[in-house]
Amino acid sequence: MVEAGIEVDDAYLTNAVKHFRWRPQGKRRLHVTPRVGEMNACRPWLETEVDAVAPVAIVALGAIATRSLFGTGVKVTKDRGALLESDLAEIATVTIHPSAVLRAGDDRKEAYAGFVADLKLVAEAMT
Repeated sequence: MVEAGIEVDDAYLTNAVKHFRWRPQGKRRLHVTPRVGEMNACRPWLETEVDAVAPVAIVALGAIATRSLFGTGVKVTKDRGALLESDLAEIATVTIHPSAVLRAGDDRKEAYAGFVADLKLVAEAMT
């Protein structure tokens, strides 16, 4: 965020879906994609947070947050790098989840640069 020109103290981070489904794999717990009903059940908490914070900008990080905030018509792969119309905030966009940068392997620098570019779009729109 700092590299993109966004002060960390000016940001509010939250999970769009408020519970953690998982499946065991050895000693690890792997995340399981939430079902639509679970996303819908968490929506009131998310809306309450958005109302309380009244953000100038909203950035959905990853596919689950994107679907939870903007519905099925918005996709990270199709809509990242663009500002979206939204009733949630004056400025809205989507990008990859930060964990996708970590999983990018040999393409990590490129993934990180794209992630920072997406956040810079928000920082510039806020000025």
